[in-house]
Amino acid sequence: MAKKQIMPLWFYRLASPKYCYQITATLLPYFAAITLALLSIGIVWALLFAPQDYQQGNSFRIIYIHVPSALLAQSIYLTMALSGAIGIIWKMKIADMVAYACAPIGASMAFVALITGAIWGKPTWGSWWVWDARLTSMLILLFLYFGVMALYSAMGNSASAARAAAILSLVGLVNIPIIKYSVDWWNTLHQPATFTLTEKPAMPVEMWLPLLVMVLGFYFFFATAMLLRLRNEILLREKRTSWVKQLVSEL
Repeated sequence: MAKKQIMPLWFYRLASPKYCYQITATLLPYFAAITLALLSIGIVWALLFAPQDYQQGNSFRIIYIHVPSALLAQSIYLTMALSGAIGIIWKMKIADMVAYACAPIGASMAFVALITGAIWGKPTWGSWWVWDARLTSMLILLFLYFGVMALYSAMGNSASAARAAAILSLVGLVNIPIIKYSVDWWNTLHQPATFTLTEKPAMPVEMWLPLLVMVLGFYFFFATAMLLRLRNEILLREKRTSWVKQLVSEL
């Protein structure tokens, strides 16, 4: 009797670097085009057509960068940790490569979120930085990204580095709910979520619609950037295989 597959067939096919490289070549142009369209529309809409905030004036417009980057920093970390877990459990090289590709992008998004938060905080709170629970937990997230990247760089063996980085990523997951719920758990200066999936948005529709477009644009940007890094990593790790040699010879 044939052994029953635990995961769907496409999951096992993605374990093949060659197949993954081929399918990402198909997806990449679409993701790049959608990214360009969404970010172009979102930036123009947010800067030129969204109305001013009645309290913060035009300074509130930084949320169109700050909110998407903060959300994306957390989502990328979840993706990185999940990929690391898949790499440990199923020994999938592609999952390790995805986790490796995610780390610098996530660190960049966490850094952008912190910088834009500081720029926003100066006129709003009168200070560039306060040891607010959400700000502090976001800073910890940035350090977690740095730790994962350091492990990849410090360890010569790629398999050992991937396992160590995955373990750190999984341990660091405890920080994600702290970031999300810190405003509810503690008395902080940071305002609550602007909109959620379960509640009516706290801002007018003409303000949060461009924000939604920017959030989607940031997520497609991540997909595009991650696929580019993943494809590069596949070529580097598989450079001795016949299919990569053939690919290079055809260039």
